[in-house]
Amino acid sequence: MKLTVVIPVYNEAKTIRELVRQVQAVDLDKEIVIVDDGSTDGTRDLLSDMDGKNGVRVFLQPKNQGKGAAVALGFQKAAGDVVVVQDADLEYDPRELPKLLRPIEEGHADVVYGSRFLGGGERRVLYFWHTVGNRMLTLASNMFTNLNLTDMETCYKMFRREVIQSISIESCRFGIEPEITAKVARRGYRIYEVPISYYGRTYEEGKKIGWKDGFSALATIVSISIA
Repeated sequence: MKLTVVIPVYNEAKTIRELVRQVQAVDLDKEIVIVDDGSTDGTRDLLSDMDGKNGVRVFLQPKNQGKGAAVALGFQKAAGDVVVVQDADLEYDPRELPKLLRPIEEGHADVVYGSRFLGGGERRVLYFWHTVGNRMLTLASNMFTNLNLTDMETCYKMFRREVIQSISIESCRFGIEPEITAKVARRGYRIYEVPISYYGRTYEEGKKIGWKDGFSALATIVSISIA
């Protein structure tokens, strides 16, 4: 199976080279689709050097539109049998991609989530209230979807390509996480979770998601579920 790794990027000049190196080092048949969401810190110059080399394809958004818009474009451009989202900030370890792929390869799953809360992997100790927010959003999502996920907000979401390309994504920012979850649940796709490690960043180190994004995600959960 060929894997498409979709990497949404916004102002990640400090990490993007290392992240791409780590993804390329994973022993899988793969392509890397990078979507830059209007970076202003020199990221685009770095990406221009990578485009077309070693399985990397780069697409540039004309302006900043949000993670959801960047991921949606990456999904459209994916050519692999399976598609996964990989953030550019080094919080998620690409060496765990084969573990996510296994349930799909073995014919058990259509969708696989990498859970930071199942246990079994290293996890940096960071913000209490951020964890509470994640768990509350996962609970709210589960209430509307009747799933028993432990980590709805995880970046690591992997799909058979025909699954994700059949879904119309409307959320431009971080609402993409509950939107995708609600839509795959509604269609009855087989969803699995596997434990992953997590090397979280502080806000001083460049973490971008905040409370406003949490409230926006909650609003998305409700709106998608009652639509």
